[in-house]
Amino acid sequence: MAKTLTKILQDIDLSPQVESVGRVTAFGDGIVFAQGLDDLQAGELVDLGHDQFGLALNLEEDQVGIVAIGSIKDLKAGDTIRRTGQILSVGVSDKILGRVVNALGKPIDGQGELKTKKQLPLERIAPGVISRESVNQPLQTGIKAIDAMIPIGRGQRELIIGDRSTGKTAIALGTILNQADQGVICVYVCIGQKASSLALSKQILEERGALDYTTIVAATASASAAEQFLAPYAGQSIAEYFLAQGKDVLIVFDDLTKHAQAYREISLLLRRPSGREAYPGDVFYLHSRLLERACKLNADHGGGSITALPIIETQANDVSAYIPTNVISITDGQIYLETDLFNAGVKPAINVGLSVSRVGSAAQVKAMKQVAGSMKLDLAQFRELEAFAQFSADLDAKTKAQLDRGIRVNEILKQGWDQPLSVPKQVAVIFAAVNGHLDQVQEDKVKLWEQEFLNHLETKGIKIIKAIEQQAQLTESLEKKLTDLIKTFNQLHQDWLVSMQETVTIPAKG
Repeated sequence: MAKTLTKILQDIDLSPQVESVGRVTAFGDGIVFAQGLDDLQAGELVDLGHDQFGLALNLEEDQVGIVAIGSIKDLKAGDTIRRTGQILSVGVSDKILGRVVNALGKPIDGQGELKTKKQLPLERIAPGVISRESVNQPLQTGIKAIDAMIPIGRGQRELIIGDRSTGKTAIALGTILNQADQGVICVYVCIGQKASSLALSKQILEERGALDYTTIVAATASASAAEQFLAPYAGQSIAEYFLAQGKDVLIVFDDLTKHAQAYREISLLLRRPSGREAYPGDVFYLHSRLLERACKLNADHGGGSITALPIIETQANDVSAYIPTNVISITDGQIYLETDLFNAGVKPAINVGLSVSRVGSAAQVKAMKQVAGSMKLDLAQFRELEAFAQFSADLDAKTKAQLDRGIRVNEILKQGWDQPLSVPKQVAVIFAAVNGHLDQVQEDKVKLWEQEFLNHLETKGIKIIKAIEQQAQLTESLEKKLTDLIKTFNQLHQDWLVSMQETVTIPAKG
């Protein structure tokens, strides 16, 4: 016993320990002002006592501004707080897939603790130009309108923008569901959404087996502004863990409007000067430093990619507001959803004229390029003629034929968000629409035609599907086989066709 006591006394480190401490001068609304801590770093974790922590954001001459992470209990003016010397980080491992975690990477799904391999900082400098390469692989969403006309490439940042309840989250979730056999890991970041909406999204992913390759980072509306501010960076760090393994990752930020609002709340409470729409001056940097971390790395750096789908909610279709214009300028294109189209029953409610992909077409499958070129033209002409036709009851045969073609192409683009289609099936359906094979199909039978044709394709056209998948383009022989298959199918369903005397056939374009 005496020896043990002697050993304990010998092992005691009696050298003086330097500790940086400060004193709380004011605390309220999740913001702590303190004096002291003269050597505190920006972004450092501060020990607030009682196993609670804060993030240092303001470093002023006579005080520091700290944002409390989570709910702080028992803190009061005069309390002593300490430096930790640690930068805020999140624990990551392969086991994080299938879990729901908060902004600090702690599980909140009631499935026990999460064993992590390493800690990654929430803030990280984006990969430089030398380590990147141009986008050259498609990220298939399974949604015809997007894969055909607004393609997304792996490593791209494509904004989903639109008013409330226009199907933004539905497109993002549909894209996640379509990655089941694509070898893409998904991270879904929920910012400021209702807990019920998050529970519904989780249930959908779980029921469809998508949660096996997905991590959900949640900072719901009931979470503090600090957690909502940190959640996207935590999600990006988790994505970068898999990027380092050379994997392809899809990350969805739902949505960055609420993220900016949380940051505005923090900034105003920290008494930072405000600018346009009361947002702080660095709100552009808030999103640019986040989205720039999405990239396509070259083979020397692992060859992985992070594809970002940020979501922005507009008010009354106003894309010229501060946050929408900021994020539009950061991203590589946008999918613009319109309330009028949604109300008219066009789902997904994508405005093809205002939507654009500045990168994805370089990675688009050649077969899709072959059929989609003429479809864009058809739809553009249809939109113009549709507006013109409202003022004229008497239309010539050719104009009426173009209108009928546009209506059918538009009808074909309607699709349930949870019914993704493989690329060969998309190519076959769009090929039929743009080449006039649906011109004789009754307007109200177009969706039924598509369903039955896809079933027919799976039985009688399985070789065509495999050929399109392998060759990734439509050769002359493949086009002939596909045309013959469509004609045979139409002959089997004569009752769906309108009388030939009522229609005028217009030549296919492109």
